[in-house]
Amino acid sequence: MTDIPTLPILFVPDPRLRAKAKPVAATDPGSVRDLADRMLATMYAAPGIGLAAPQVGEMLRLVVIDLQKDEQRQPMVLVNPEIVAASREAATREEGCLSLPGQHADVTRPAVVKVRYLDLEGARREVEGEGLLSACLQHEIDHLDGVLFVDYLSALKRNMLLRRLAKDLKAKERA
Repeated sequence: MTDIPTLPILFVPDPRLRAKAKPVAATDPGSVRDLADRMLATMYAAPGIGLAAPQVGEMLRLVVIDLQKDEQRQPMVLVNPEIVAASREAATREEGCLSLPGQHADVTRPAVVKVRYLDLEGARREVEGEGLLSACLQHEIDHLDGVLFVDYLSALKRNMLLRRLAKDLKAKERA
């Protein structure tokens, strides 16, 4: 993926990160495949394990994920993903986000989710995720609805984290 150009990642408070993404139409699979490839290249370069199209300024319901188990790349591309089932049992994991660099917090979400999506060929697929995959699926699908992981935190924690991010980003601009 080193020959594929990467895309700039948007940072909070960019308003596009708070907008709802539009469904991907079946009219141009070539451009969706190209965007997915560029998103994967961007995610690997960051480095990260998930990236949603709104994070690179594309307001489409498109997500790429690769947990890179055993350091082997196993990319997933989810077109128009939707959570169709979620467990009552919750799990808490530390989350971070490429759009909030260097910021992390514990987030509680359903422990298991089932997601329905289309693959790049337009075939309907489902994946059931638990553990890290569950958290990643939920985190990335939230991006498609303008929701960030900080929205799950108390107002106090969220404000502290966002102030720290603003300070970090200003320091990088001056450097």
